[in-house]
Amino acid sequence: MTHAPARPAPEPGLLLRLSGPLQSWGERSHFNERDTARFPTRSGIIGMLAAALGRRRGEPVDDLARLSLTVRADRPGILLRDLHTVGGGLPAKATVTTAEGKKRPGTTGTLLTHRTYLADAAFTIALTSTPDDTPLLHQAAQALNAPRWPLFLGRRSCPPEGPLLLGTSEDALHHLVHLPLAAQPDRGQQDTEFLADRPLNRLPYGTATPVGADGTHPSGEVNDQPLSFDPRRRSYRARSLYRRSLRLPTEQYAGLGTEHLQELGAYLRQHLNQPEGSHC
Repeated sequence: MTHAPARPAPEPGLLLRLSGPLQSWGERSHFNERDTARFPTRSGIIGMLAAALGRRRGEPVDDLARLSLTVRADRPGILLRDLHTVGGGLPAKATVTTAEGKKRPGTTGTLLTHRTYLADAAFTIALTSTPDDTPLLHQAAQALNAPRWPLFLGRRSCPPEGPLLLGTSEDALHHLVHLPLAAQPDRGQQDTEFLADRPLNRLPYGTATPVGADGTHPSGEVNDQPLSFDPRRRSYRARSLYRRSLRLPTEQYAGLGTEHLQELGAYLRQHLNQPEGSHC
C-alpha cells in the first residue's frame, strides 16, 4: 500500500508579488553587458529588503541572508535586449571618466551598452525563516509597506506595479502554491516552475499535480548569495539552485490586470486575514 508523503512542517514567511512591465535580475553583468537571470535572484531580493529597511550599502546583511527564497514563476516573461548609449554629444569635460581618471576625447566619448530585461513577467515569492527569525520577518513586512528608499525589480528603471507585499503567514509555502496565478486560464495545462535555494521536496503541493523530479537535488549553481553590497568590495558566493514543476488546477489561473488583482484580494481576505484595501 502506498502512503502519501508526510506534510512538511509549516514555515513562517513573507509572501511577495513581483510584477511590472520590465524586470532585470543581474546574474553575470559586467561593464557594458548587463544581463538578467530568468527569475528573481537572492541578491536582488535581499537588496530590496535592505533598501526598504533603510540600510546603506556598506551595512551588513547577514540577518537578511538567513532568509530562504522560493520563487513561483506565474509568467516567465520574454527576454528584451536594449541598446543604450552613454556620454554622446557632450563636451569633453562631461564625458565618461576612464579607469585612469581621465576624460575620453570626443571621438570615443560615446559608449554603447547592452541591457537585457524580462518583459511581462510575474513572480510570486515566499521568504521563509525559522521561528527564531519571526521578529525579522515582521520588521521586513513593516518596511515593505513603508519603504525607506524606493524599491525596484532588480534595476532602478524597473519599478513594481500593483501590490508588492501580500502579507505574512505561518505557512508561507502552502500559500505560495495556492495563491491565484497571474496568468490566463488557457495556460492551465502548462506546468508552473518553482525555484529555491533549498530542496523543494518540502513543497506542500496539495491538489496540484507534481511533474518530473521532486526537487530533492540541485539543478545547478548561481552566484547570487550576497556577502556585501559595499560598492568598493561588493561580493557574492555561489549557492545551489533547486527546481520543481507542478501542474496547478485550472481554477487558480486568475487572468491578468484587474481580474487577477480581484481574485488575489479575495484570497488574501479569506486566507491571510488581510482587510480589503490594505495590500490589494
